[in-house]
Amino acid sequence: MGRGDLSDVEWERLRPFLPVSNGRCGRWRDHRQAIDGILHRVRTGVQWRDLPERFGPWKTIYERHRLWSADGTWERLLQQVQAEADAAGEIDWNISVDSTIVRAHQHAAGARRPAASPRHKGGGTGRTPGRDAVAEPSRLPGGGGAGGEGLGRSRGGFTCKLHLSTDGRCRPLSLIVTPGQRADCTQFKPVLEKIRVPRSGLGRPRKKPDSLAADRAYSNGPIREYLRQRGIRHTIPEKTDSQAARLRKGARGGRPPGFDEDRYKKRNTIERAINRMKQSRTVATRYDKRGYVFLGTATAAALVIWLRT
Repeated sequence: MGRGDLSDVEWERLRPFLPVSNGRCGRWRDHRQAIDGILHRVRTGVQWRDLPERFGPWKTIYERHRLWSADGTWERLLQQVQAEADAAGEIDWNISVDSTIVRAHQHAAGARRPAASPRHKGGGTGRTPGRDAVAEPSRLPGGGGAGGEGLGRSRGGFTCKLHLSTDGRCRPLSLIVTPGQRADCTQFKPVLEKIRVPRSGLGRPRKKPDSLAADRAYSNGPIREYLRQRGIRHTIPEKTDSQAARLRKGARGGRPPGFDEDRYKKRNTIERAINRMKQSRTVATRYDKRGYVFLGTATAAALVIWLRT
């Protein structure tokens, strides 16, 4: 077993939830070998073509990762591992929300735009429906191109941004990828609504944390109102200009929002989680052209954190 490969215990935790071949499209190459190859690339940042031979054909490993990124397999595996931890009472539901800039390598640019399918008589496309629907998810909003793949320009140059929430033990709960210039506050609601930890028995998945901490980037009226409607206790510092505007209004400005200094000090958990995520070279620097593939790469890195924490 190589450094970074799945241990026997980790493999047994994932094995029951992996896809099973339907017997009509050939046999899957050994899932454990494929996952070890994917994790090797996630950890080292090596090009797919340069994967060691012990993992098998590089194209098979890449296609497995691309397919699982498209059909949500990586996210389902992450949720199942989270469900096990929640059933054992090991999740600290005092969560934090933040984002981090990921510098995009020049190889991340140049993803082909989906070509328009030729129209045939009767309005059909002439292709078998459903075959490409799994491999290629619907195009992200933004008109395709770099913006549609979660790439943009910011002070760091050619970048994308990884928005995430973490529990109190520095483990990611949900992940979203956007262009680098996208404001943090615009993705606050999607990040929270993506938290979905299944129950071990009957009942709906858990989506509501006990408390939440975030920095000033998330300090605005709509976010605070959204948290109040969901009944989530939160600690978000007030911006200086918002405080000045409230004071100028006097009694009409209302009371200042509550702020727990001790709870805010624990927000460092998400900074430490980001550092853990970026120990994987493919998360610290984006090499994937497709946005959904990079999200799968980040989710695989998060899955390793859950398995080994």
